[in-house]
Amino acid sequence: MTTYVLIAGACHGGWYYESITAQLRAQGHQVHAPTLSADGNLKEHVEQVLALLDGLDDVVLAGHSYGGMVITGAADRVPEKIKSLVYVDALVPRDGQSAWDLVHGFWRDWYIDGVAADGRGVAPMPFFDQRAFAHPIASLLQRPRLTGAVDRITNRWYLYCERTEESPFTRFRDAFRDDPTWQVRSLDVGHDFLDGGAEEFLDVLAKAGA
Repeated sequence: MTTYVLIAGACHGGWYYESITAQLRAQGHQVHAPTLSADGNLKEHVEQVLALLDGLDDVVLAGHSYGGMVITGAADRVPEKIKSLVYVDALVPRDGQSAWDLVHGFWRDWYIDGVAADGRGVAPMPFFDQRAFAHPIASLLQRPRLTGAVDRITNRWYLYCERTEESPFTRFRDAFRDDPTWQVRSLDVGHDFLDGGAEEFLDVLAKAGA
């Protein structure tokens, strides 16, 4: 049995992984897919995941998009609890790099235009799931303080979604594909990777937990 913790991207909650969690649990695995606070900053989101990790060990920790910021921060704090890291079209920060620092173009426009209504929460895109909610801008601007302990985890996977428009994630695919501590896959899907990529994601999760 493997323990999985799955972190969704901006504006999404644990419900994003419903089809995945159902299949993993049916196989006998322990799965957690928390919904992060809609008014927290990055530090608070990391602390929410750390609280969940308390009492867990040998965890496969996965994050999509903004979720990469969160899993990196959590793994840097408790690398001894993490069996493997799985990033799916996700941001992978170094010390002092915010989500804002790592994106460009369309993504920055979305952050700024999306927060115009109240200055606090970035509104979901019109095509997002109806359950999507505004994402706190503070979490996208806050720069993490990382010690580098996350690099002690050498079972790391990066799933790159080839159809993501104006992708800020290409830099990570290119940086990691020749690094022996990373295994990189390209998926022929868009940023909403579960639309067409669920089976490949499950395959990677199984390998990461083996």
